[in-house]
Amino acid sequence: MIVGAGAIGGVVGGYLAKAGVDVLFVDQAKDHVTAMQQAGLTIQALDGAFNVPVAAVVMDDFVAEQAPLANVDAVFLAVKAQHTEEAITQFKHRLTEKTYVVSMQNGLCENIIASHIGESRTVGAFVNLFADYQGPGVIEYGGVGSMYIGEMDGRMTPRLEALHDVLLHWGNVQMTDNIWGYLWSKLAYGAVLTATALVDATMADVIDPNDNRSLLFALASEVLAVADKLHIPCNGFDDWDPNLVYPVQGRDEEALNESWDRLVLRLRSYKKVKSGIWRDLAVRKRKTEVPSHLVPVIEEGERLGLDMTLTKAVVQMIRDLEDGQRQMSWDNIEQLKTLKAGERMV
Repeated sequence: MIVGAGAIGGVVGGYLAKAGVDVLFVDQAKDHVTAMQQAGLTIQALDGAFNVPVAAVVMDDFVAEQAPLANVDAVFLAVKAQHTEEAITQFKHRLTEKTYVVSMQNGLCENIIASHIGESRTVGAFVNLFADYQGPGVIEYGGVGSMYIGEMDGRMTPRLEALHDVLLHWGNVQMTDNIWGYLWSKLAYGAVLTATALVDATMADVIDPNDNRSLLFALASEVLAVADKLHIPCNGFDDWDPNLVYPVQGRDEEALNESWDRLVLRLRSYKKVKSGIWRDLAVRKRKTEVPSHLVPVIEEGERLGLDMTLTKAVVQMIRDLEDGQRQMSWDNIEQLKTLKAGERMV
């Protein structure tokens, strides 16, 4: 079952349905559900589009039923991070004691899910792919990335192996004994991509200039320093290597810039060239996931006595953009550079 049939849930569920897996899509958007019921789900991928008939239901109708779903082993939760608590609270009564929930989200949503149903019924997933909800029944799959799944305690279990076999219908999913290392690495990478949404430009165009990179290195390092303090070793993926970024002392600048050159080339190869955060702000005119992703990191960092100045500033800028108090501009990047240099941001 897929809860949240948007970008990530739509892509993953679409490929599973195409392979003949019995998938139920649950979503809040009635027009999206109606379109899937009437015309199936369309995935517009880089190598061409496909359409597949699917079963779909709106969340309100799904939660109105009281009986647990005995034939559902796994629920893929793919709602925005800020909606995790609401979603798990709504549908957890439909789960059996054997049903587990897989967090296909950005951030540290596994902790929220586990607080409701327990760690033993929560599975972590790292998903790095670029996709966008285009309209009712249509998802654009803009760039293939990576997927890792893992138990919260790092064990390799039979259910993880079974989940792996199912997700192979999507692509090259891998099992890991360090899912937290991928999730924290993605948080640092996500902080960089969040900063690109401060400008009405492509992700690659913001990351490419050398005079922007020292700022972005410093931003990512704040997040990675928190993971380091928590003794979580971070893993690289898709031309993103956190271990070249952090620790700062003794950093190989040449190797780091070469890795970011490869990252820029990868980002330019994607059909989706701007972040989902940019799309939420510029196109959909709605609140982003950024506070849900980064505020817990900031709070943990400050608890550990770390300097989270840049991360806090980026979150505030995103909030200002959400509230119409700031415009997307290169000046936002320049203000962050000024802040990094120790001057007061205006």
